[in-house]
This record gives sequence, C-alpha cells and structure tokens, in this order.
Amino acid sequence: MTLTPPRVSDVRVRRLTTTLYGYAFLEDFILLYPVYALLFSDAGLSVWQISSLFALWSVTGVLLEVPSGVWADAVSRRLLLWLGPLFTAAGFALWVLVPSYGAFALGFVLWGVGGALGSGALEALVYDELERLDAAGRYARVMGRARAAGLVAVMAAMGLAGPVLAWGGHAAVGGASVVVCLLAAVLALRFPERRSSGDGQVGWTATLRAGLAEARADRSVRGALLLVPAVGAVWGALDEYTPLLVRGTGVADGTVPYLLLLIWAGATAGSLLAGEGERLGSGGLGVLLAGAGVALAVGAAAGSPAGLLLVAFAFGGFQAATVLADARLQRRIEDSGRATLTSVAGLGTELATVAVYGGYALIASGYAHSTAFVVFAVPYLVTAVLLLAGKRGGPGRSA
Repeated sequence: MTLTPPRVSDVRVRRLTTTLYGYAFLEDFILLYPVYALLFSDAGLSVWQISSLFALWSVTGVLLEVPSGVWADAVSRRLLLWLGPLFTAAGFALWVLVPSYGAFALGFVLWGVGGALGSGALEALVYDELERLDAAGRYARVMGRARAAGLVAVMAAMGLAGPVLAWGGHAAVGGASVVVCLLAAVLALRFPERRSSGDGQVGWTATLRAGLAEARADRSVRGALLLVPAVGAVWGALDEYTPLLVRGTGVADGTVPYLLLLIWAGATAGSLLAGEGERLGSGGLGVLLAGAGVALAVGAAAGSPAGLLLVAFAFGGFQAATVLADARLQRRIEDSGRATLTSVAGLGTELATVAVYGGYALIASGYAHSTAFVVFAVPYLVTAVLLLAGKRGGPGRSA
C-alpha cells in the first residue's frame, strides 16, 4: 500500500494551528488569575485601591487597543505576539518581588500593554496565513478551538492555584505565572508570517487612515465592526458576575466553583462548535443569538441550580457567536488593515463592556443579580432582530 504524503499546505496549516492552540492555552494558564485579589489584600490594599487598579488596567487597554493594531499592520504581527507576554511577565514579576500599590499599578499597566499588543495582531496573523494556504474557510473552526484552549487553561489554573498557593504562597503562584508567560513568548516565535514585500512598509498614521477609510467606504465592514462588540461585550461583562448569580440560587459557597465550571464548560463547548456555524449568514446568526438570549433570561429568572444549565447553554451560544462575528469581520476587511480594524472592534468591545459594568451596578443595587442578567439578555434579542431584518432586506449581505 502506498502512503500519500500530506500536502505542504496541510503541514503548514497544522504547524500554524498547533502553535496557535499552545499559545492560546499558555496565555490563559496563569495561576495568578484566581488569587491576585488575595495578593493585593494581603499586601494591605483597601477595596478602593484594588478597584483603582482594575480601572487603571482597563484604561491602559482602551488607550492602546487601536495604536497596537495599527502597529501590527505597519510592522510585524508576530513581533507583537512575542513582545506581549514579555510585558505581562514583567508585570507579574513586579507584583511578587515588590508587593506594594505602586508595583501593582505598574504591573497592571504592563499587563494592559501586553494584552493590547496581542489584540488584533493574533486574529490578523491567523486569518492571513490561513488565506495564503487556501484555508480561510477554516478560520472560525480554528479560532473556536483556540478560544476553547484558553477556557480550558482558565479552568486548569483555577484548579491548580489553590494547591500551589498552599505549597509556596504568592511567590510560587507568581513565579509559575511568569514562567508561563515566558513560554508563550518563546512559542510565539513559531508563528509563520509571510507577508508580501509591500506589507508593513507604510507609516503608522497612513496605516490608520487606510483602515478607517475602508470602514467608512464599505457599509458591510461597518456592520461587521459593530457586530463584534454587540455580541461579545455583554456576556463578557456578565461573566464577572456569574459567581454572584450562582450564589443567588441558594447553594452553599463551597458549591459555587463547581457550578461555575458548568457555565465555563458551556462556553468551551460553544467554542468547539463554532466551526459548525462557519456558513451561517445573518439569519442563522440572529437565530443563534435569539436562542441564547432567551436561554439566559429564562435560566437566570429560574433562580435555581437547574436554571444554570440554561445559562451554560446561553454562554455557549454567545461564545460561538463571538467567534463567528470575528470571522465575519475578517472576511470583510483587507489584509493591509486587518489588525487595525480588528483592534477598532476590540476598542468598541472594551467601551461597551465598561458601559455594561455601570448598568449592571445600577440594576443590581436595587434588584437581584438574576434580574440584572435577565435585563442584559434584551440587547441580544435586539441584535438578533436587526440581523434577521438585515437578512430579509438584503440577501447579498447575509454572508
């Protein structure tokens, strides 16, 4: 029997995807994530000081989101994916070596820089490389698996952080987090980047102008840019409040982490199934969002552990829709401004997320957390209606 050797393109796709999945896992396999609030508290910080650190982190990401995307288009996307984990590692090292408010603040700035450098650059690099290998149709499936790898890493970090903290304290948890970031930087060097000789040679301001001009000139690009935050911002913000929703069902605090794992499992399943929705047009995506929005409202309103199954289903739908909205955007924008416009969409998501935080605080201050979750299911129903209306109004735009 003669064995047929794999095509060169298949080998290159495999190299790209294995590198991506490993990078996505390492980016989120940070043992500090579940316990850094404890580190701050043990260092004597007040609740106000801790809140100010979170605000500083958010502001850093907002300010650098678009500039970093423009830089990725003007210089090298792989370079930014290498630099990002190094900045994050430096921030985590500061936290452990000099546990003080100033060091924590600088560490959050460095972490914000690291996150911004990778935002937009990763999606742009992956899509362009798949397109060069005639595999752009796999983008949603590939990115769905990458997001699933990140979610698995988060769950693994949640499980390991406690034992490592008990064994070696904050120094052990922080040291492990620094090592993981350094490993991610090393792995980033394996990313291929075969951009044409004309790419990356345009100035920063010219790259930004070209990207924004593309969005102004093409209505479908504008729609795809708006869809990304419309899909990703609300559930991304609600995720921070899921422990409070779970506790509100009346379970013991010791049971909360297990039910949170159920919700995360739903999101992971949504990532893995995103590729199945690769060909969904506006109508299909609208149905997916409507179903997930209804599941979120009904599951949250139930106020019981059983209702959390519907919340998990909803988060799976939202995660899949988030991947598909990104794929929709990538199909509509040009190579030269891909990271720029992806970062513009990321900026929209960041700003919308902050607005959701404010709205949630306003609602939850007078009502139950379940009520807030029900209210924030409404934007998804509105988005679904708009997508379905767009499907009826123009079939050419439905892809």
